[in-house]
Amino acid sequence: MAIHPHTYPSYINGHPATASQLNPLAFAGFAHFTAMQVRNARMKGLDLHLDRLRNASLEFFGRAPSDELLRSQIRMAMQEGASDQSLTVTVFSPHGEFTADSMDVEPAVLVRTAAPSDGPKGPLRLAAIEHQRPLAAIKHVGEVGKTYYLHQAIRQGFDDAAFVDERGCLSEATIWNLVFWDGDAVIWPRAEMLKGTMMGMVQRQLERLEVPQRREFITLERLRELSGAALMNSWTPGVPVTAIGSHAMDEASPFIELLHEAHEAEPAECP
Repeated sequence: MAIHPHTYPSYINGHPATASQLNPLAFAGFAHFTAMQVRNARMKGLDLHLDRLRNASLEFFGRAPSDELLRSQIRMAMQEGASDQSLTVTVFSPHGEFTADSMDVEPAVLVRTAAPSDGPKGPLRLAAIEHQRPLAAIKHVGEVGKTYYLHQAIRQGFDDAAFVDERGCLSEATIWNLVFWDGDAVIWPRAEMLKGTMMGMVQRQLERLEVPQRREFITLERLRELSGAALMNSWTPGVPVTAIGSHAMDEASPFIELLHEAHEAEPAECP
């Protein structure tokens, strides 16, 4: 029997999660995850999410849940929940963190569902903060710095924070990928960062649309030469950015429209 569409259940290893199972995860965990949006019981970029989960599991645990297992658990959560929802898949050690017992174990899978989100419309202004995320290429839990620097940015009068690495180059933002526009080409930061699934979808669709793309070192000084900037994550392919630190930027509506066009071209599927 389907759960009421306004109820968003969670599952561990394919079974409804109990409070006693979830309570420890609220405070600790050696885990990584991926987040996605479901619309009309379909999702985009599932192959990218599965690749992310597989690669991070091999890095953390030396083994990974099969794609077939993950697909079945995602499919069950979608079928039992609302046709539009946010869905997060977390792969974690059942032995928690700060212990050798979490090494080389068969990881467990938590699938959480929640209300759908399209993210903010923007435009957003970003504080420029020196910070490098640990294990930046992996989407892992326990990153207190992202919330801390978000709060610091708000206290400075900004909406969110962009990170500047030790070379003085922009890498990513708190829960976002950064992307830039020079009027002709889409520019991705050349830096240690997480390659988002939305980023992967947009990149391959821009390639299909024959839109030029390249990776560059983007310093704050370089911003004055660019025509636009945006944020993207699993919520949205493009939120306009109108300031990074003291550097103001135009909203660049054609650029934002291009990013949304690329995402719209990505096919949706059932797991």
